[in-house]
Amino acid sequence: MSTPAWTRTRGEALVAHHLGRGWSFGFDRARARAGCCHHDKRLITCSAHLIAHMTDEETEQVILHEIAHAIAGAAAGHGPVWRAVADRLGYTGRRTVDLPTADETARWLARCPSGHEWLRHRRTSRRAWCGTCAKAGLRSEITWWDRRPAPRSSRSSRSSRS
Repeated sequence: MSTPAWTRTRGEALVAHHLGRGWSFGFDRARARAGCCHHDKRLITCSAHLIAHMTDEETEQVILHEIAHAIAGAAAGHGPVWRAVADRLGYTGRRTVDLPTADETARWLARCPSGHEWLRHRRTSRRAWCGTCAKAGLRSEITWWDRRPAPRSSRSSRSSRS
């Protein structure tokens, strides 16, 4: 499995080699994606959480994937321009790495009235509708549940009894 030290060393080397001055490498706290290209900051990041579950080769592929985004430009997405750049860099992986997300730490549970559920790390600020129900012709609004434990009361349960 990749270590933060190995990842930082390899990430900085690959970014310097392929992108040169002005670009840097770092870590982020993402739980649902392995890497990111921040065009506006000229920064390539890897998830500090997910690299611990990846081999060095997988981690290097994530870094190359993000470098390809930096070279191809923000508008290229995963289209043919990005793919050509990625191939030139030696990227051999799929579009994403298949890793389990950190569902056990997801704060939010989304549920529709039909019982469809999803775990999310962020809650949308707008009303949301269940896509599964929509395919069946239903319009089911999603309700959000905070999965964090409720704060403990400062009073003990005995003090409220008479």
